[in-house]
Amino acid sequence: MSIRILICDDHMVVRAGLRGLVSEEPGMEVVGEAADGEEAVALAGRLKPDVVLMDLRMPHMDGVTAISRIKADYPSIHAIVLTTYESDADIVKAIDRGATGYLLKNAPSEELFGAIRAAAEGKPLLSPAVTARLMNRVRGPAEEALSTREIEVLELVARGTSNKEIAKELWITETTVKTHMAHIFEKLGVTDRTAAVTVALRRQILRLDE
Repeated sequence: MSIRILICDDHMVVRAGLRGLVSEEPGMEVVGEAADGEEAVALAGRLKPDVVLMDLRMPHMDGVTAISRIKADYPSIHAIVLTTYESDADIVKAIDRGATGYLLKNAPSEELFGAIRAAAEGKPLLSPAVTARLMNRVRGPAEEALSTREIEVLELVARGTSNKEIAKELWITETTVKTHMAHIFEKLGVTDRTAAVTVALRRQILRLDE
């Protein structure tokens, strides 16, 4: 039985390229395409694919949110992030929300096929480049390892969001925001918000959209 695959990417050329590549591989079948996260969630429910190839940066609904929705509603569907982004924030968020695999778009075709086969069996598989980044994160000084929530707070700080607005956005109290900020400052060895963002960007703990 063929592995049923749903492709989600906001670039039509990328979708066409992936469809052509995957369709030629024995044992794999592309059953649908989505141009954004919202469409991917809807198609996942209707088509019930085995694997979703998910881009991260898309309009309407991003890939991480879509993966979270799909895994919540359809646990048997496995998602592979296929993206050009490899920052710590992107990787940690995607895995935290349920991604089974994480590959860069320049990965060799055999690496992609291997990840699809592994995902169809529920086995996690990360590209060597992503694995190296995570290993460096784990092996790095403990004070640099920000939690997923701390990264979310710092991303909002980087966008000029106040503590009150962050609390509202993340459904937490302002006191909790201040506690997260204190932990962030300590882990990054800084004393103010601007320095925290600067250090996080330099170390690629944080990534901002262009």
